[in-house]
Amino acid sequence: MFIIGNKLFEKRKGVRVEATILVVDDEEKIISIIENYLVQEGYRVYTAKDGLTAIEIMKARTVDLLVLDWMMPQMTGIEVCRKIRDFSDVPIFFLTAKSEEIDKLLGLEIGADDYITKPFSVRELAARVRIVLRRVQKSIDNKPSQVITIHNYIEIDMERYIVKIDQVEVTLTPTEFKLLATLAKNPGRVYSRLQLLEQALGEEYLGYERSIDTHIRNLRKKIEVDANDPQIVMTVFGVGYKVREI
Repeated sequence: MFIIGNKLFEKRKGVRVEATILVVDDEEKIISIIENYLVQEGYRVYTAKDGLTAIEIMKARTVDLLVLDWMMPQMTGIEVCRKIRDFSDVPIFFLTAKSEEIDKLLGLEIGADDYITKPFSVRELAARVRIVLRRVQKSIDNKPSQVITIHNYIEIDMERYIVKIDQVEVTLTPTEFKLLATLAKNPGRVYSRLQLLEQALGEEYLGYERSIDTHIRNLRKKIEVDANDPQIVMTVFGVGYKVREI
């Protein structure tokens, strides 16, 4: 069974709901703190205390963003993220007490969009949620009505946010889609990590240039015949990345 944070929400019936967020953590106190703050900010909030319930909610409800604890009993956040990425590209934030870079990169590797290290500021969490949701909505609103074709078999539908390879739809995260679209608009042009970071995530993420490598690696696994020998998204050593011209 899952709970919608509606007690505070009903007190704010005149407030427009900005988006729906699922918060998953096995600690009741953390759930309560995040839920109350986000509801006060105008979001609709679902909560779950375990991974299986989170997956059920994701399949049954429309969720715009997922806040997911890294360490949970029975099913870890890593496992939950992997399963959700099989059917959804919703932005995922990890809550983690792990501060080492390798752990952060692992989260990005399996499809997370961002992470917050415990102990955290709920105000910072809300700010990052707002930034990501604004970025996703802006991408939807500003997508030109066109389909970009690269290498004669990859189609990027900028209006419907869909990528197809040989007419088969491929599920990309919002970050992966933005990276591919940015590179595909100008085949042959080399983008530095900083340029891609600004294009895909916005200037709020400056300083996280190396996270682009992880997102590119994930993207290649989905669109390349052999991710270890990429023929579409090419590395220009010492500079950045480009989409190879035919």
